[in-house]
Amino acid sequence: MNAFERDLLIILHDVARLMRTRFDQRARAYGMTRAQWVILARLSRQPGMSQNELATICEVEPITVGRLIDRLESRGMVERRADPSDRRVKRLHLLPAAEPILAEISRYREGLYAEIAEGLSVAEREALVDSLLHIKTKLTSEPADDAELAMAGE
Repeated sequence: MNAFERDLLIILHDVARLMRTRFDQRARAYGMTRAQWVILARLSRQPGMSQNELATICEVEPITVGRLIDRLESRGMVERRADPSDRRVKRLHLLPAAEPILAEISRYREGLYAEIAEGLSVAEREALVDSLLHIKTKLTSEPADDAELAMAGE
């Protein structure tokens, strides 16, 4: 292998892209999108989020989340409820129709994990997770260099 093939940043990008592609394909088999699956999974972990909170987590515009929620609402999987303390805010909640899809997401996630972890020892998996968490912490805790952003036109 040459240095390019062992470049950590390229490998991380490629692995993330391949996993997104796999989830895209699986979601399409259920007439849905990966983005819809992400919303269902997030709401199962954090019921009652607002569209704006969900948009921030998903790193998309609130209008995009709104359209996705519209589609999920029309399928009877999600409902918007008024926030008791702020009538302008709608809280998102899963409905029973989302349960079979959430079960499929969980099954697929477990199967994919088993596939990619095959051949790795428990110690190797733990070291990999620790390393990725370290990288995530570094990327989320250190602001980008303003001079670099200015040069990039940000």
